[in-house]
Amino acid sequence: MNFSYTNVFRFFFALVDLLVVNIIHLMLMLTLDRVQGADSQKYTILFIVNNVAWLASAYLTGLYINDQIFNYERFAKRTIQAFVLFTITLLFFLFLYHFSYSRLFVVLNFTGIGAVLVITRISFIWGGEYFRKKGRYNKKIIVLGYNDVSRALVKHFATYNKTITVEGYFEDYENVNELTFFPVLGMRKDCVSYAIENNVMEIYSTISPERHSYVYEMAQAAEKNMIRFKFVPDFRMFVNRNIHVDIIDSIPILSLRSEPLEDIAASTKKRFFDVVFSLLIIATILWWLVPLLAILIKLNSRGPIFFIQLRSGKNNKAFKCFKFRTLRVNADSDSKQVTRDDNRITALGKFLRKTSLDELPQFFNVLLGDMSVVGPRPHMLKHTEDYSRLLNEYMIRHYVKPGVTGWAQVSGFRGEIKEPEQLRKRIEHDIWYLENWSLWLDIRIIFLTLYVTLKGDKNAF
Repeated sequence: MNFSYTNVFRFFFALVDLLVVNIIHLMLMLTLDRVQGADSQKYTILFIVNNVAWLASAYLTGLYINDQIFNYERFAKRTIQAFVLFTITLLFFLFLYHFSYSRLFVVLNFTGIGAVLVITRISFIWGGEYFRKKGRYNKKIIVLGYNDVSRALVKHFATYNKTITVEGYFEDYENVNELTFFPVLGMRKDCVSYAIENNVMEIYSTISPERHSYVYEMAQAAEKNMIRFKFVPDFRMFVNRNIHVDIIDSIPILSLRSEPLEDIAASTKKRFFDVVFSLLIIATILWWLVPLLAILIKLNSRGPIFFIQLRSGKNNKAFKCFKFRTLRVNADSDSKQVTRDDNRITALGKFLRKTSLDELPQFFNVLLGDMSVVGPRPHMLKHTEDYSRLLNEYMIRHYVKPGVTGWAQVSGFRGEIKEPEQLRKRIEHDIWYLENWSLWLDIRIIFLTLYVTLKGDKNAF
């Protein structure tokens, strides 16, 4: 789909969704008797919060970004995420704002917005499928070469791009020794002539032009006939793994992984969320829990209230990590890992560790900027030194800030490490997180953390 069409649909949906939020609110204000007799100023404030909450939710979930609109499944998923975040934000406002809004108004507001979102998305998908079948916005492509790269490319188009119809491959028959779902339409040399005769709009070449110079001639012949010719390089000849490609002033830059948080906008978004969330936890929980636990910790055993330990942070810079003290004061705390039934754990400490309450002071670390709400868990300096010798990929986890909770922890890889395989699995999950970060993933991990904690984590001791 052309970029300008994509932008049109982005702004169209953004405008329609915002109009839906406003029109439903105004209609309810004008038609519900119990609202008309209430304080109109309070409902005007709710009207403003409605708009801000929806815009923030759409932005934080990436609802209107370029590559989402014509991926129906992803667009629907992002719409659900935005609506859930919008609902949570609005309910949180209603909880904090001391005014008795009409319950009927609130329910109808959520129901109306949700219903119209469903209707507009279904209409868009049906309309898109209709025009695709009619060929209005559909384009036919062919692929030059039959190999691992071409198969992966065709699979992607067939699965995710509903505006593209793959006609098939062009490959010399001696290079094809298996049945294919998409047909081999002819020899390589017949590629351009087939495209001209069958109104094919694009040719994707997975054949290296450096090894086969005739590919350049085919590209020129295609462009003379208004057919776009695109080269698909196989970078695996340089790096034998999945890689990430950035384009800087037309120069391709290869890196070993995608890192969403290297983008300034993404890192700013994450930091903003961290600050707001940590302030919320401090203002609602820690202000009364810290004094209460301080008294209990002092009564339970001798020693300080907090356990402060140097741990490895982003870029392997050490920082002071805060926890409620759960062990008796001992000389091995900076070198010896806590084990199940460790005799150093106090009676109260066992409860704090089992419920993860001992980790809550780390929200002060989040506020200070040393940690994030979600990220790889910080290890003590000695463990970082030891584990980095065991696993080559270990230090990659320090590309991002450590977290109060993390993807590895909610996936069952928390606690004592007895075998190298446990460490490898934890690091795999940490690296997956930094390669696939999104704000929605952070929110998902937070809810999973609550679920695992309430259910009881066998690795928490």
